[in-house]
Amino acid sequence: MSYIAKNTPVLKMRKTLLGLASATLLMTAFASQASAVEVQEVTSDGGITAWLIEDHLNPLLTVDFAFKGAGSATDPAGKDGLANMVSGLIDEGAGEMDSQTFRTEMEDRSISISFDAGRDDFSGSMVTLTRERDTAIDLLRLALTEPRFDDEAVERIRAQVMSGLRRAETDPGDIAGKAFFKSIFGDHPYANPVSGTIASVSSLNANDFREFVRHAMARDNLVIGVAGDITAEELGPLLDEAFGGLPEKSDLPAIPEVTPKFGGIEVIQQDIPQSQAVWGQKGIARKDPDFYAAYIMNYILGGGGFSSRLTEEVREKRGLAYGIYSYLADMDKAELMAGGVATRNDAIGQSLSIIGDEWQKMKDKGVSQEELDNAKSYLTGAFPLRFTSLGNLSGMLVGMQMQDLGMDFLDKRNSLVEAVTLDDVNRVAGELLDPANVTVTVVGQPEGDLAF
Repeated sequence: MSYIAKNTPVLKMRKTLLGLASATLLMTAFASQASAVEVQEVTSDGGITAWLIEDHLNPLLTVDFAFKGAGSATDPAGKDGLANMVSGLIDEGAGEMDSQTFRTEMEDRSISISFDAGRDDFSGSMVTLTRERDTAIDLLRLALTEPRFDDEAVERIRAQVMSGLRRAETDPGDIAGKAFFKSIFGDHPYANPVSGTIASVSSLNANDFREFVRHAMARDNLVIGVAGDITAEELGPLLDEAFGGLPEKSDLPAIPEVTPKFGGIEVIQQDIPQSQAVWGQKGIARKDPDFYAAYIMNYILGGGGFSSRLTEEVREKRGLAYGIYSYLADMDKAELMAGGVATRNDAIGQSLSIIGDEWQKMKDKGVSQEELDNAKSYLTGAFPLRFTSLGNLSGMLVGMQMQDLGMDFLDKRNSLVEAVTLDDVNRVAGELLDPANVTVTVVGQPEGDLAF
């Protein structure tokens, strides 16, 4: 989890602006399953490539981008949280503008520029009104190529991060998540918290931030998605203006290979009335031919909210927990199928036992045709709703490139879901689910025996 909070009006403005496009996009791009979404590949004169979806019915433009391999997993030893700190600082003043001047310029023109760091990648986003497009692109250029890292901004963002880290020290969910990742990844960088530690964040300085920018942000690891009021001809020069000043080549250490170790239950004692549990096992890669079968299986098991088996058994039938979930996670070097639940100390044992039983039941017996049909209906029907804003569309274009899904993914995705058969789901459930090798981490004061 990243602990940077920027309480600025421009961030709220982004949601407002993007919301204006929702109805239009829903009616045009995705109102009909038969409607094709045209994704264009645009390459600038300077050789910078972006994927573009044009929509000229609203005067808005969104640009999402990511630098592959530039996430927290490449933070140098002793400098955990470096990528995360840069994500909070890089738009805090650039070029001749200090932090206040830079942010005032964005707010006055309803421009939003933001950054984020994950384990594998460093990403950013820009949204602007069409009339402010040139200014927005120039501000983005400055943030990427001339960040200031002034002392005032560094200490202010550092204080925000440190405050979050201190809260996390007593938050059972944070404690459980960190311990879980440490248990399965050991000494691998994936085990290190994205936000770093109090000790590591305290030691970071402006030179560290400049070194990150110099080594991590370049044209060769850059992926860009654009959506909105712009043509392919107009976009090319703007790509060069925004990103052309970046170095040609990044200089990052490769994320090491890793084989997560699963199995066992760890209890971390904390004097709280409710226990927080997270669990996980080996997952499935996004590129695996069986991914959609696993995706549907997980939806039925625990990923489908109130319609999932875990919610039905743990919450609805027994009232043991308010929320329970499972999910698939695909990182560059590892895949997980994981989940979480919070419940009373005297009920966590029963909850974990039920979850383990459902895990085993899904493995042994699979799903019914009715469950499969209902899952498909929801997953295909809800898919268009993900793209009722330009920001979602440009972000999806980045994800499509990062995961090598192809330019036609938006049109073919639902057919991939529909193609999954009952035999596919039940075969994958039998092969993938491994209740005997699930790692469980519990934070609280659990009563009685614990078993998954």
